[in-house]
This record gives sequence, structure tokens and C-alpha cells, in this order.
Amino acid sequence: MPRVSPSVHLPLTVLDGKTPLRHRIAEAIVEQIRLGHLRIGDALPSSRVLAAELGVARGGVVEAYDELSASGFVVAVPGSATRISPGADIAARAHARPHPVAPAAAPTPRPRTSHTQAVVDLRPGLPDTALIAEAPWRRAWRRAASAPPTAGSVHPLDHPELRRSLAAHLRRTRGIAVMPDDLVILPGVAAATRVLAVAAGLDGRDVAFEDPGYHRARRALVTEGARIRPVPVDCDGLPPHLLAETDAAVYCTPAHQYPLGSRMPVARRAELVERARSTGMLVIEDDYDGEFRYDVSALPALRSVDGGRDCVAYLGTASKILSPTLRLAWLIPPDPLRASISEAVAVCGEGANAMSALALSAFIDDGSLTRHLARTARTYRARRAAFVDALRRKTDDLDEVRVVGIDAGLHVVLRLPDGLDDAAVAEATEQLGVRTTPVSAQFTGGHGTRGLVCGYACLPESAAGEVAAVIATAVRQVVAG
Repeated sequence: MPRVSPSVHLPLTVLDGKTPLRHRIAEAIVEQIRLGHLRIGDALPSSRVLAAELGVARGGVVEAYDELSASGFVVAVPGSATRISPGADIAARAHARPHPVAPAAAPTPRPRTSHTQAVVDLRPGLPDTALIAEAPWRRAWRRAASAPPTAGSVHPLDHPELRRSLAAHLRRTRGIAVMPDDLVILPGVAAATRVLAVAAGLDGRDVAFEDPGYHRARRALVTEGARIRPVPVDCDGLPPHLLAETDAAVYCTPAHQYPLGSRMPVARRAELVERARSTGMLVIEDDYDGEFRYDVSALPALRSVDGGRDCVAYLGTASKILSPTLRLAWLIPPDPLRASISEAVAVCGEGANAMSALALSAFIDDGSLTRHLARTARTYRARRAAFVDALRRKTDDLDEVRVVGIDAGLHVVLRLPDGLDDAAVAEATEQLGVRTTPVSAQFTGGHGTRGLVCGYACLPESAAGEVAAVIATAVRQVVAG
């Protein structure tokens, strides 16, 4: 007999007021936790059921659940339900609220030994997969599973469904006019970078590379024989005037420079594309986490700048918007390289998983990805605001320490004094239960900016204060020697 989950009913009183409905619903649920009517592990009603009981639009309940999840009061359990999180009762009794303006209490990072794991992982590039809506995600995979299996050699025109879906998505979200046949689906950005290196014949040639820069892309280029020539970035990203005549290609992350977080301004984008087009240089544009930006206007992808079709290879990935485990990336090669891409794909043998590609296509086509990006943007914005505010408060008395790279993406950087050993600070934070990444580990050509790269996508607002305090403590320990 199939298992049927019982309906969950919650007697809830939502107060009238001028505050948004999502806030009032979330506060009413927190009140039930405070009174003991909801306990740790209890399941909440489905958003549809609760909306019907309250006589409100389902969207308000969905947003309230998002808010409670972001602040750490509830957790979405795959295959089960949304349940009350450990520590939610303590936070509720302390009259914590589920809004960014008043972050709730959360478990405190605890000291650890070398035999235990870090309690809080702030490594960059890790999205919160718990924010993926369960019903449309399952529906997408059921659709993928119903398709007949495919066989054959790896080819750039594989995965026609996903290429069609992505062409429409990129036009809407990134302003890139692209046809489905222009797209190549590959198993990750590193694979796409290797294919580009082979197609462009970068073996034994110089590639200008952001310094500090994305170590995985650097490693992929080196694997195919490219010679990395580090180019120091400034507050606007990679300076085009530092490119050399010997550079066959340049790699950059203009949407949110990795790791320092700058956004390349429009004038510099145009200058970079024009310089590359006039010299025949390949520009590898890694859009990294460009889907996420906060309180700033969108900037055009290098690929969409005049002349970009002739020289820019655009790379995008599902890793930051959904999950790295999908192993899906997309490449739009410049027109002159299209003929050689087919051979390069065959040489590298880089084929993406057909089931994952079909599932992502279905997730895009029914509008689920658009709704997911809107929901995660709200959540990440709140988590970023709470974490940045906490870092600033906890490090206010430390000279030459500031938070940068906050306008976009899924990470920020805590800039440290130039003479401070950021690797030692990262080690100190890990000993206190928080894992971060030192900026110095991302350099190729030498030493420069010192700091900690901190991903906040999986950090509930309720934990921001405690985590920031741990980081500040680690900085003070290293400063004191």
C-alpha cells in the first residue's frame, strides 16, 4: 500500500497590519514555536494547505517559509516536509524575529580539534540547495526519466532541449542574443575551459589571467599547455591596458571578479572587447555567479558588447544557481572558433550527462528556474546584509579591515592589512569552527591583497553575528601574534 502523509493543520492567528503578509505569517509561526505549540522536528503544513486555511494567496505563505528558512527557524527536508529547526525554540523564547533587521539566535560555532569538522563552511561558490522547490524539481526529473536513453559519440550539438531552453533563458537574464546551435553543453566550467584551450590552440601560448583569480580555471588552462601570465586586478577588475601583444587569450570574471568581488564597468568592458577584437585575442568570460546582484543595475555580458561575437567565449554554469552536482555548464564560442569546437569536444571527450540536461531543460521551461532565482535572490540578499553588517560591527575596531565585493555574487571578502598572514587567519578561524578561504591562495604571480573569502549562501541570518565574532577573534589572535 502506498504511503500517504497525513495533512498537517496549524491553528494560526495572523495579525492585521501594514507590514508585508510574509512577515506577519512568519511571526505568527515563530509565536507558535515560542508557546510550545510547535516543537523541534514538527512539520509545517504545505504552503497550499496553510494558504487555504488562512484565506490568503499561496505566494505569501511561500515567501514566509523562505523567510523562516533564511533565518534558521525551519529547514526543508528533501522527500519530507518543512520542519522546525534545532534551536528555533530557544530563538523564539528570546523573542527573536525572522527578519533580517532582527536576526534570530542560532547554534554558536564551537572550538574544534584536528579530528572534528568545521561547524560552519564559508567556502565560496556553494549555493543553498535546500532552497530548491521540491515539487518542480521532482517534476523535472520525472520528465527527464521518461525520455528514451541515448547513445553515440560526444558532439557539440548534443542536448538540443537544454540548448533551446538556455538560449531563451540567456536572452532574458543576461541580454545575450544566442541561437540554440551556438551553445555547447559540457560537464562543468573546467571542461569548457579545456575545450576552449584546445580549440584555440593555446598550448605553449600566453594567457593573461586575473591575479588573484579562479584557481580551477587556471588549472584547466595549464592542463592543456597554456602559459599563465598573471595580470594584477584593481577595483574595477582586469585592466585592459595591461594586456600584452603576446597574449593569445585572456581569462576574466567581469560580473563578480573572483575572488575580490569587483564588477567591471561598462567602459572597461567595451575597451577589453575592442582590444581583443582588433588583435585577434580570445576573451574567456566566466560568468561565475553573475545571476546574483544586489541593489545595483545589471551590466552587459562581454559577449553582448559590440564586437563580442567575434572574440568572446561565454561560460555559464548551473553550479551556483542550483547545485555543483548537476555537472552542467554552457559555452558560447566566438564565431571564428565554432568550426574547431566540434573537433575539440571530440578530442577532450567532455560529454555532459543527458539526464541532468533534460531535467534542467524541464526546470527552465516551466518557469521554475525563474521563480527559483527570484526566491534565492531574496534569501541571499538578506543573508548577505546580515553577514556584512555583522562583520562590520565585529571588526570596527580593527585597523585596515573592511568588507569588499558585496554588490553581487555569493561571497564577500574581508580585506586584511597587507602585512597580515591571511592563511594564518584562515587556519585560526577553522580552529574556532569556521572554514574560510585566504585570498593569498588565489594568487599566481606573487603577493598582493590579503583577506578572507567568505561565502554566505548557506549561512542563515541567525548565525551571522556568531560567525562574524569568530572571524574577528581569529584576526585579533593573528594580529597579537
